Amino acid sequence: MSSVAVLTQESFNEHRSGLLPEQSGAAVAGPSAGQDEDALPTYKEAFPPLPEKAASPEGTQETVNAWTSKIRPLKSSIITQVFHVPLEERKYKDINQFGEGDQAKVCVDIMHKTGAHLELSLAKDQGLSIMVSGKLDAVMKARKEIVSRLQTQASATVAIPKEHHRFVIGKNGEKLQELELKTATKIQIPRPDDPSNQIKISGTKEGLEKAKHEILLISAEQDKRAVERVNIDKVYHPFITGAYNKLVGEMMQETGARINVPPPSVNKTEIVITGEKEQVALAVAMIKKIYEDKKKN
Repeated sequence: MSSVAVLTQESFNEHRSGLLPEQSGAAVAGPSAGQDEDALPTYKEAFPPLPEKAASPEGTQETVNAWTSKIRPLKSSIITQVFHVPLEERKYKDINQFGEGDQAKVCVDIMHKTGAHLELSLAKDQGLSIMVSGKLDAVMKARKEIVSRLQTQASATVAIPKEHHRFVIGKNGEKLQELELKTATKIQIPRPDDPSNQIKISGTKEGLEKAKHEILLISAEQDKRAVERVNIDKVYHPFITGAYNKLVGEMMQETGARINVPPPSVNKTEIVITGEKEQVALAVAMIKKIYEDKKKN
Protein backbone atom coordinates (compact mmCIF):
# COMPACT_ATOMS: atom_id res chain seq x y z
CA MET A 1 0.00 0.00 0.00
CA SER A 2 1.40 3.26 -1.05
CA SER A 3 1.40 6.37 0.99
CA VAL A 4 1.32 9.99 -0.10
CA ALA A 5 3.17 12.67 1.85
CA VAL A 6 1.18 15.80 2.37
CA LEU A 7 3.29 19.02 2.33
CA THR A 8 2.19 22.07 4.07
CA GLN A 9 3.23 25.57 2.79
CA GLU A 10 5.98 25.84 5.36
CA SER A 11 7.46 22.38 4.64
CA PHE A 12 7.28 23.13 0.89
CA ASN A 13 9.27 26.31 1.31
CA GLU A 14 11.93 24.55 3.36
CA HIS A 15 12.18 21.74 0.77
CA ARG A 16 12.43 24.21 -2.11
CA SER A 17 15.09 26.30 -0.40
CA GLY A 18 17.16 23.18 0.18
CA LEU A 19 17.08 22.25 -3.53
CA LEU A 20 17.78 25.78 -4.94
CA PRO A 21 19.97 27.62 -2.47
CA GLU A 22 20.91 30.34 -5.01
CA GLN A 23 17.29 31.35 -5.44
CA SER A 24 16.26 31.16 -1.81
CA GLY A 25 16.83 34.88 -1.29
CA ALA A 26 14.52 35.72 -4.21
CA ALA A 27 11.83 33.17 -3.39
CA VAL A 28 11.65 33.79 0.33
CA ALA A 29 11.22 37.31 1.61
CA GLY A 30 11.90 37.67 5.27
CA PRO A 31 13.01 40.23 7.84
CA SER A 32 16.76 39.71 6.98
CA ALA A 33 16.31 40.98 3.40
CA GLY A 34 15.90 44.57 4.51
CA GLN A 35 18.99 44.36 6.70
CA ASP A 36 21.14 43.17 3.69
CA GLU A 37 20.00 46.13 1.57
CA ASP A 38 21.05 48.54 4.28
CA ALA A 39 24.51 46.89 4.47
CA LEU A 40 25.31 47.49 0.75
CA PRO A 41 28.09 50.16 0.16
CA THR A 42 27.22 53.48 -1.48
CA TYR A 43 28.74 54.59 -4.85
CA LYS A 44 31.21 56.93 -3.16
CA GLU A 45 32.28 54.16 -0.79
CA ALA A 46 32.72 51.69 -3.66
CA PHE A 47 34.50 54.22 -5.95
CA PRO A 48 36.27 56.79 -3.77
CA PRO A 49 37.54 59.91 -5.68
CA LEU A 50 41.26 60.25 -6.46
CA PRO A 51 43.27 62.41 -4.06
CA GLU A 52 43.38 66.07 -5.10
CA LYS A 53 47.18 66.30 -4.70
CA ALA A 54 47.79 64.09 -7.75
CA ALA A 55 45.87 66.53 -9.97
CA SER A 56 47.34 69.67 -8.42
CA PRO A 57 49.54 71.97 -10.54
CA GLU A 58 52.39 71.46 -8.06
CA GLY A 59 52.43 67.73 -8.68
CA THR A 60 52.40 68.31 -12.44
CA GLN A 61 55.25 70.80 -12.14
CA GLU A 62 57.31 68.33 -10.15
CA THR A 63 56.81 65.69 -12.86
CA VAL A 64 57.76 68.15 -15.61
CA ASN A 65 60.88 69.24 -13.74
CA ALA A 66 61.89 65.63 -13.23
CA TRP A 67 61.74 65.05 -16.99
CA THR A 68 63.32 68.32 -18.09
CA SER A 69 66.20 67.95 -15.65
CA LYS A 70 67.23 64.77 -17.45
CA ILE A 71 67.13 66.32 -20.92
CA ARG A 72 70.44 67.83 -22.01
CA PRO A 73 70.39 70.55 -24.67
CA LEU A 74 72.08 69.54 -27.91
CA LYS A 75 74.95 71.75 -29.06
CA SER A 76 74.60 72.97 -32.60
CA SER A 77 77.52 72.27 -34.93
CA ILE A 78 76.58 75.32 -37.07
CA ILE A 79 78.61 78.47 -36.45
CA THR A 80 78.36 82.00 -37.85
CA GLN A 81 81.23 84.41 -38.46
CA VAL A 82 81.28 87.89 -39.97
CA PHE A 83 84.20 89.03 -42.13
CA HIS A 84 84.83 92.63 -43.16
CA VAL A 85 86.57 93.70 -46.36
CA PRO A 86 87.60 97.42 -46.28
CA LEU A 87 86.70 99.55 -49.31
CA GLU A 88 90.34 99.97 -50.33
CA GLU A 89 90.79 96.17 -50.36
CA ARG A 90 87.61 95.31 -52.30
CA LYS A 91 88.17 93.80 -55.74
CA TYR A 92 84.68 94.79 -56.97
CA LYS A 93 83.84 98.39 -56.04
CA ASP A 94 80.88 99.07 -58.35
CA ILE A 95 78.17 99.93 -55.78
CA ASN A 96 75.48 100.25 -58.47
CA GLN A 97 75.81 96.55 -59.30
CA PHE A 98 75.97 95.37 -55.67
CA GLY A 99 74.36 91.94 -55.43
CA GLU A 100 74.04 91.58 -59.20
CA GLY A 101 77.52 91.69 -60.74
CA ASP A 102 80.64 89.55 -60.56
CA GLN A 103 80.76 89.89 -56.78
CA ALA A 104 77.42 88.07 -56.36
CA LYS A 105 78.43 85.36 -58.83
CA VAL A 106 81.63 84.73 -56.88
CA CYS A 107 79.64 84.38 -53.63
CA VAL A 108 77.24 81.87 -55.20
CA ASP A 109 80.20 79.87 -56.48
CA ILE A 110 81.82 79.91 -53.02
CA MET A 111 78.59 78.61 -51.46
CA HIS A 112 78.42 75.73 -53.95
CA LYS A 113 82.10 74.95 -53.50
CA THR A 114 82.28 75.01 -49.67
CA GLY A 115 78.71 74.26 -48.52
CA ALA A 116 78.65 77.40 -46.36
CA HIS A 117 75.93 80.08 -46.56
CA LEU A 118 76.95 83.67 -47.38
CA GLU A 119 75.09 86.95 -46.86
CA LEU A 120 76.49 90.27 -48.14
CA SER A 121 75.88 93.80 -46.87
CA LEU A 122 77.53 97.20 -47.28
CA ALA A 123 78.90 98.96 -44.22
CA LYS A 124 78.72 102.73 -43.71
CA ASP A 125 82.32 103.10 -44.86
CA GLN A 126 81.39 101.23 -48.08
CA GLY A 127 83.34 98.23 -46.88
CA LEU A 128 81.91 94.78 -47.46
CA SER A 129 80.50 92.75 -44.58
CA ILE A 130 80.08 89.04 -45.25
CA MET A 131 78.22 86.78 -42.81
CA VAL A 132 79.20 83.13 -43.25
CA SER A 133 77.23 80.28 -41.62
CA GLY A 134 77.88 76.55 -41.64
CA LYS A 135 80.09 73.92 -40.07
CA LEU A 136 83.50 75.07 -38.87
CA ASP A 137 85.41 73.42 -41.71
CA ALA A 138 83.06 74.91 -44.32
CA VAL A 139 83.29 78.40 -42.77
CA MET A 140 87.11 78.31 -42.74
CA LYS A 141 87.23 77.20 -46.38
CA ALA A 142 84.72 79.89 -47.36
CA ARG A 143 86.79 82.50 -45.56
CA LYS A 144 89.88 81.52 -47.54
CA GLU A 145 87.89 81.75 -50.81
CA ILE A 146 86.49 85.16 -49.82
CA VAL A 147 89.97 86.53 -49.10
CA SER A 148 91.46 85.22 -52.35
CA ARG A 149 88.53 86.11 -54.65
CA LEU A 150 86.87 89.21 -53.15
CA GLN A 151 89.81 90.95 -51.53
CA THR A 152 92.91 92.49 -53.06
CA GLN A 153 96.09 90.62 -52.22
CA ALA A 154 99.36 91.81 -50.74
CA SER A 155 102.56 89.84 -50.43
CA ALA A 156 105.46 89.58 -48.02
CA THR A 157 108.44 87.35 -47.31
CA VAL A 158 109.83 85.91 -44.10
CA ALA A 159 113.29 84.38 -43.76
CA ILE A 160 113.92 81.42 -41.46
CA PRO A 161 116.72 78.82 -41.53
CA LYS A 162 116.36 76.39 -44.42
CA GLU A 163 116.35 73.40 -42.06
CA HIS A 164 113.21 74.76 -40.38
CA HIS A 165 111.13 74.81 -43.59
CA ARG A 166 110.09 71.18 -43.20
CA PHE A 167 108.51 71.96 -39.83
CA VAL A 168 106.36 74.65 -41.46
CA ILE A 169 105.24 72.10 -44.07
CA GLY A 170 104.56 69.35 -41.53
CA LYS A 171 103.80 65.69 -42.19
CA ASN A 172 102.21 65.28 -45.65
CA GLY A 173 101.80 69.08 -45.80
CA GLU A 174 99.18 69.05 -43.00
CA LYS A 175 100.81 71.85 -40.98
CA LEU A 176 101.06 74.10 -44.03
CA GLN A 177 97.38 73.51 -44.95
CA GLU A 178 96.32 74.24 -41.37
CA LEU A 179 98.38 77.45 -41.34
CA GLU A 180 96.90 78.63 -44.65
CA LEU A 181 93.35 77.98 -43.43
CA LYS A 182 94.01 79.64 -40.08
CA THR A 183 95.45 82.83 -41.61
CA ALA A 184 93.52 82.79 -44.93
CA THR A 185 96.77 83.18 -46.87
CA LYS A 186 98.75 81.40 -49.56
CA ILE A 187 102.21 80.31 -48.39
CA GLN A 188 104.91 79.33 -50.87
CA ILE A 189 107.95 77.50 -49.51
CA PRO A 190 111.08 77.08 -51.68
CA ARG A 191 111.74 73.59 -52.99
CA PRO A 192 114.40 71.52 -51.15
CA ASP A 193 116.87 72.03 -54.04
CA ASP A 194 116.36 75.82 -53.90
CA PRO A 195 119.00 77.43 -51.64
CA SER A 196 116.69 80.37 -50.74
CA ASN A 197 115.43 80.60 -47.17
CA GLN A 198 112.70 83.12 -48.06
CA ILE A 199 109.08 82.00 -47.58
CA LYS A 200 106.60 84.00 -49.65
CA ILE A 201 103.15 84.81 -48.23
CA SER A 202 100.23 86.35 -50.12
CA GLY A 203 96.93 87.50 -48.66
CA THR A 204 95.41 90.41 -46.79
CA LYS A 205 97.49 92.67 -44.55
CA GLU A 206 95.98 91.12 -41.46
CA GLY A 207 96.56 87.60 -42.79
CA LEU A 208 100.20 88.40 -43.65
CA GLU A 209 100.90 89.52 -40.08
CA LYS A 210 99.36 86.38 -38.60
CA ALA A 211 101.15 84.03 -41.00
CA LYS A 212 104.56 85.67 -40.45
CA HIS A 213 104.11 85.47 -36.69
CA GLU A 214 103.15 81.78 -36.79
CA ILE A 215 106.07 80.87 -39.08
CA LEU A 216 108.57 82.68 -36.86
CA LEU A 217 107.19 80.85 -33.82
CA ILE A 218 107.60 77.48 -35.55
CA SER A 219 111.19 78.39 -36.37
CA ALA A 220 111.83 79.55 -32.80
CA GLU A 221 110.53 76.24 -31.44
CA GLN A 222 113.06 74.37 -33.58
CA ASP A 223 115.93 76.70 -32.81
CA LYS A 224 118.54 74.89 -30.69
CA ARG A 225 119.57 78.12 -29.02
CA ALA A 226 117.97 79.63 -25.91
CA VAL A 227 114.25 80.41 -26.02
CA GLU A 228 112.56 82.76 -23.56
CA ARG A 229 108.86 83.63 -23.33
CA VAL A 230 107.67 86.78 -21.60
CA ASN A 231 103.98 87.39 -20.91
CA ILE A 232 103.19 91.09 -21.12
CA ASP A 233 99.74 92.65 -21.35
CA LYS A 234 98.70 93.45 -24.92
CA VAL A 235 98.28 97.14 -24.14
CA TYR A 236 102.08 97.51 -23.59
CA HIS A 237 103.12 95.83 -26.85
CA PRO A 238 103.12 99.07 -28.92
CA PHE A 239 105.65 100.60 -26.48
CA ILE A 240 107.95 97.61 -27.02
CA THR A 241 107.67 97.51 -30.82
CA GLY A 242 107.67 101.27 -31.33
CA ALA A 243 106.32 103.04 -34.40
CA TYR A 244 106.62 100.85 -37.51
CA ASN A 245 108.48 98.24 -35.37
CA LYS A 246 111.47 100.60 -35.14
CA LEU A 247 112.19 100.08 -31.44
CA VAL A 248 112.03 96.27 -31.52
CA GLY A 249 114.25 96.32 -34.61
CA GLU A 250 116.85 98.39 -32.75
CA MET A 251 116.73 95.97 -29.80
CA MET A 252 117.29 92.97 -32.09
CA GLN A 253 120.23 94.72 -33.77
CA GLU A 254 121.76 95.68 -30.42
CA THR A 255 121.33 92.31 -28.68
CA GLY A 256 121.58 89.93 -31.65
CA ALA A 257 118.48 88.08 -30.39
CA ARG A 258 115.30 87.50 -32.38
CA ILE A 259 112.20 89.07 -30.78
CA ASN A 260 108.73 87.94 -31.91
CA VAL A 261 105.95 90.26 -30.73
CA PRO A 262 102.40 89.15 -31.68
CA PRO A 263 100.79 91.56 -34.16
CA PRO A 264 97.72 93.54 -32.99
CA SER A 265 95.36 91.17 -34.83
CA VAL A 266 96.63 88.15 -32.86
CA ASN A 267 95.13 87.89 -29.39
CA LYS A 268 98.27 86.69 -27.59
CA THR A 269 100.32 88.26 -24.81
CA GLU A 270 103.41 86.06 -25.17
CA ILE A 271 106.59 87.64 -26.57
CA VAL A 272 109.13 85.02 -27.73
CA ILE A 273 112.87 85.78 -27.68
CA THR A 274 115.42 83.40 -29.23
CA GLY A 275 119.20 83.54 -29.62
CA GLU A 276 122.32 82.89 -27.59
CA LYS A 277 121.77 82.78 -23.84
CA GLU A 278 123.50 86.10 -23.20
CA GLN A 279 121.67 87.76 -26.10
CA VAL A 280 118.31 86.48 -24.92
CA ALA A 281 118.93 87.57 -21.32
CA LEU A 282 119.88 91.09 -22.48
CA ALA A 283 116.80 91.38 -24.72
CA VAL A 284 114.48 90.15 -21.92
CA ALA A 285 115.97 92.72 -19.52
CA MET A 286 115.40 95.53 -22.04
CA ILE A 287 111.78 94.45 -22.70
CA LYS A 288 110.98 94.17 -18.98
CA LYS A 289 112.50 97.60 -18.32
CA ILE A 290 110.25 99.21 -20.94
CA TYR A 291 107.27 97.38 -19.45
CA GLU A 292 108.03 98.43 -15.85
CA ASP A 293 108.62 102.06 -16.85
CA LYS A 294 105.33 102.29 -18.76
CA LYS A 295 103.48 100.45 -16.01
CA LYS A 296 104.54 103.03 -13.40
CA ASN A 297 103.35 105.88 -15.61
